[in-house]
Amino acid sequence: MHLSVVSSLDSQCREAATAKLGRTHRDSAVVLHDLLDGSVVLRRVFRNGELVEQAQTVLEHGCLSCTVRLDVVPTAERLAASGHDHIVLGLPPGVSVDMAVAELKRGLERPAVIDNAVLAIDPSALEDHVWDKHTLYESGFTAMPEDHRTSGEFLIGELGHADTIMVHAGLGAELTGLRPDSSEDWAQGLELLAQLAPHAAVSARDDDFRPGCYDGAEALARVRRGSVRVPLKEESGSFRTVLHKVERPLHPVRFREALPKLAEGCHWMRGRLWIASAAKIRIAVQGIGPRVWLESTGEWLADAGADSVREGKVPQDEDGLHDADAVLDWHPRFGDRGTVLAVTGRGDDVDAAEIRALLDGCALSEAEMRLDFAALEDPLELESTL
Repeated sequence: MHLSVVSSLDSQCREAATAKLGRTHRDSAVVLHDLLDGSVVLRRVFRNGELVEQAQTVLEHGCLSCTVRLDVVPTAERLAASGHDHIVLGLPPGVSVDMAVAELKRGLERPAVIDNAVLAIDPSALEDHVWDKHTLYESGFTAMPEDHRTSGEFLIGELGHADTIMVHAGLGAELTGLRPDSSEDWAQGLELLAQLAPHAAVSARDDDFRPGCYDGAEALARVRRGSVRVPLKEESGSFRTVLHKVERPLHPVRFREALPKLAEGCHWMRGRLWIASAAKIRIAVQGIGPRVWLESTGEWLADAGADSVREGKVPQDEDGLHDADAVLDWHPRFGDRGTVLAVTGRGDDVDAAEIRALLDGCALSEAEMRLDFAALEDPLELESTL
């Protein structure tokens, strides 16, 4: 059984992407799932572009994960048993590809190959999504009041996991008869995609598409908390990405004061921090549009006794993932400890020299390094929103 999984926030983009994927194999079935109000799951199955099945199911506990576990997975199993070698799954808006893939691997009774993890999007709306302060529920993307993710948070996560981005005019453009693919917003959205997801193939309506690109291990490595992936080209049109590394630990007070300046105007900030007041803790930082947060990801490998790194062996982190970054960035004095930060935004808002000066100014001096780190304690919250 071969599966292609599509996530999106726009039903028009999702249906265009699933239809295109359905034409990549013979005997493909395309399934669209939607979670409606009242815990109602709407399921539609298409073959050769024709609707062959439509059904509604009421879940006892209506949520996105239940929709995948109790309807998406059994539907894929049933269609495979009926002879469909390739099944395209159009996920409900707000369902992430990585969650769906995990449930499919756990719940399917027969072996399955994930051909592609696809994000379907209208690039002309991407920048607005990144800066939208509303939750997915407030914006009407999900029927779950407790879904506090923003559209930017959802899309950045999907961009990290996806191997392919299929771009198409969104539902709003289709209803109004507009052609966003010829607009400046569309062109700038494509430039922003090149900075946010340089690993992904971008496919428009008439572009050739190569199936079978999904690499689950690489996808998990990209979205690992604290991981940093940057484009080969620092600039793409109006947007740029600045990467900076600091070897010494950061002074907590100076970093707390610098963080708002680092985040100001950036679309996406990500990385890992070595804070002196929490010297043994690897702290991940992420900023998406108006939200910035820090979280502990456990001990540094150097503090966890990972001597095998020095011998060239790649250790595993707390999630069971091989940490190649630890090997590539291993320091003879500090091990894998250190600060690595990448900031992506408009070129007018992201000043490389200022970002590097701010971070370098947070680093401990040699005199401070000789002090007890505990003396530098400061109430820096590990989980916060600015």
